[in-house]
Amino acid sequence: MEIVKIIRSIQVLAVLVILLGSVFGFLNEVYTMIMAKKVDLADLLLLFIYVEVMGMIRVYLLNEEIRITYPLIIAITAISRLIILQKKDLDPSILVYESVAILIIALAIIVLRLRYLNMLKPKRNFK
Repeated sequence: MEIVKIIRSIQVLAVLVILLGSVFGFLNEVYTMIMAKKVDLADLLLLFIYVEVMGMIRVYLLNEEIRITYPLIIAITAISRLIILQKKDLDPSILVYESVAILIIALAIIVLRLRYLNMLKPKRNFK
């Protein structure tokens, strides 16, 4: 039983380090935007990624579980940011691949949400 407490303590410590890194990254990005006196869509998407990571940490600390949809939403946001930052002279097929990746992740989120629908659950025969 002692090993379970040790592992849980290590997990909580690691999550707190991730939280501190997210808060530092968020504040650093806000500071950078203030100094540049300019806000781009890519900057806002990066802030959104930090907020989503903090939200995922909050859920983990409260429920001791991570919902798989959080990392998927973060991935969609990260790929969207990558598309926005992409240079115009790059190969257009890269844009198609990134867009298909977003579509696949979005479909995965839909499939994960469908599992909660009552009409898709198997029916039980009560006799």
